[in-house]
Amino acid sequence: MANKFNSGDNRTRSSVSIFIVAGLCCFFYLLGAWQRSGFGKGDSIALEMTKSGENCNILPNLNFETHHGGEAGIIDDPDSKVTAFKPCHTRYTDYTPCQDQGRAMTFPRENMIYRERHCPPQAEKLHCLIPAPEGYVTPFRWPKSRDYVPYANAPYKSLTVEKAIQNWIQYEGNVFRFPGGGTQFPQGADKYIDQLASVIPIANGTVRTALDTGCGVASWGAYLWKRNVIAMSFAPRDSHEAQVQFALERGVPAVIGVLGSIKVPYPSRAFDMAHCSRCLIPWGINDGLYMKEVDRVLRPGGYWVLSGPPINWKINYKAWQRPMEELQEEQRKIEEAAKLLCWEKKSEKGEIAIWQKTLDSAACRAKQESSGATFCKSEDTDDVWYKQMEQCITPNDNDNTVDLKPFPERLYAVPPRIASGSVPGVSVEAFMEDSRQWKKHVNAYRKINQIIDSGRYRNIMDMNAGLGGFAAALHSPKFWVMNVVPTIAEKNTLGVVYERGLIGIYHDWCEAFSTYPRTYDLIHANGVFSLYKDKCDFEDILLEMDRILRPEGAVIFRDEVDVLVKVRKIIGGMKWDSKMMDHEDGPLVPVKILVAVKQYWVGNSTSPQ
Repeated sequence: MANKFNSGDNRTRSSVSIFIVAGLCCFFYLLGAWQRSGFGKGDSIALEMTKSGENCNILPNLNFETHHGGEAGIIDDPDSKVTAFKPCHTRYTDYTPCQDQGRAMTFPRENMIYRERHCPPQAEKLHCLIPAPEGYVTPFRWPKSRDYVPYANAPYKSLTVEKAIQNWIQYEGNVFRFPGGGTQFPQGADKYIDQLASVIPIANGTVRTALDTGCGVASWGAYLWKRNVIAMSFAPRDSHEAQVQFALERGVPAVIGVLGSIKVPYPSRAFDMAHCSRCLIPWGINDGLYMKEVDRVLRPGGYWVLSGPPINWKINYKAWQRPMEELQEEQRKIEEAAKLLCWEKKSEKGEIAIWQKTLDSAACRAKQESSGATFCKSEDTDDVWYKQMEQCITPNDNDNTVDLKPFPERLYAVPPRIASGSVPGVSVEAFMEDSRQWKKHVNAYRKINQIIDSGRYRNIMDMNAGLGGFAAALHSPKFWVMNVVPTIAEKNTLGVVYERGLIGIYHDWCEAFSTYPRTYDLIHANGVFSLYKDKCDFEDILLEMDRILRPEGAVIFRDEVDVLVKVRKIIGGMKWDSKMMDHEDGPLVPVKILVAVKQYWVGNSTSPQ
């Protein structure tokens, strides 16, 4: 009898408990709705609660500061065993999977095909952690990093010998010093840019985005920064060892790339200025094929700068030690291609020539049609990923760049592509709402990681940039953001990113990014893993993130909670410290935030393969 009585009593109490809990849930839900509705005294209570809890998401046990060495803490709440990834052998310290030198030499040399992207098949991918070199330290903060790079981070002295008289780079003790010189500006990039600025309106915000082809160590881009111009620089991984690596160690935007047989991974009408300073690109060959590709990515009204051979060959041919006839023919082909593209030569002085692309696209089209020019037939001029360059002119029929605001006004102005309805599914209202949301998200990030604005992070990447809202909300002269638009993204928005005065690139995260290891200080991954779910292994994406992230660099993931649980389990074996957090709007939102810091560690000769 006692047992039966107790059993019935327990059931009764259990039912009452469930009723009470359900009642309380309903009460607090209604109270919360009332507080947020704007009516009653509950508003002031809710406001005070919000103020008092503003800093509750700051992570006291996750250390974002750099220490230049040692361990960086412990992983929070190791609920389950994880697979620990081993360090790769030290010979992979500067491994670039899709520009591997050994693999490159198996491809044809014509049209620089062997210097293009050639990624390893799945079976050949490394499943280990790329080590930092012995003695690796956090790079100097900008602007000191522009002029100095720690030797241990990129221990390659060959350029100090090859480019000694050109003032590219000098080795001084335990650092490299970059005096700001270049092949075409041995007296310094500042004086060279002053020459360009006498023709090109660099100072008034009209020119904001620039493309530097064959950039060397990117001194041109480094010195444009203080003039509020951001340059996307690229150069191949070739005999000039580590030139792009040096650029990124200096804190200058750069990727490994080449003008070869494939279109460059940028949208049409993206850049205000393009530049080649003795970049050794044969501009005149194949009826100006490479000039037509520059024309595709150059906005109407944009400028093209060519300095070095063959400009002003009559005076310089002896110094260049090249036949006069060869240089004359090379310049003739360039002038011919420029005329076909409706580029007007604005200046030719010394070894520098400057052309401007016409603003009158309609008149240019009529002229080109009368001359029998071939136009590209592709309906999507931004569909460029692994697409062959074509011997045709990209039309500017839908051009709206005349409405582009000067920078920094264009950062939050409605981009012309959106105002004209050129981006399906993105209205002006949607753009404005996206900007508001990202301001809110970034404010939350600043509370989580209070050193974001301190200068600790210089090179930042957004792996799924969308409309560029993250970079716009974060904008500061202390850092820059590489806005990546995945090739599988629902909407192609990279053109919008550029119209905001930001830079970026197309990429497929099932493959390695075109950069050296340890080149980014902070990585933002919004919805990346939901996007690539069932497309490729999370493990491969995370190992690639580890490769390009500096020791003691940080990652901010924003994604569905079930996805982040899987991600967190994988990074638990990657020498990362992490912490899961609620969305800034509260725990009921299914999207969560996962923040992580890569621990400091370096390789040694006994590291396994």
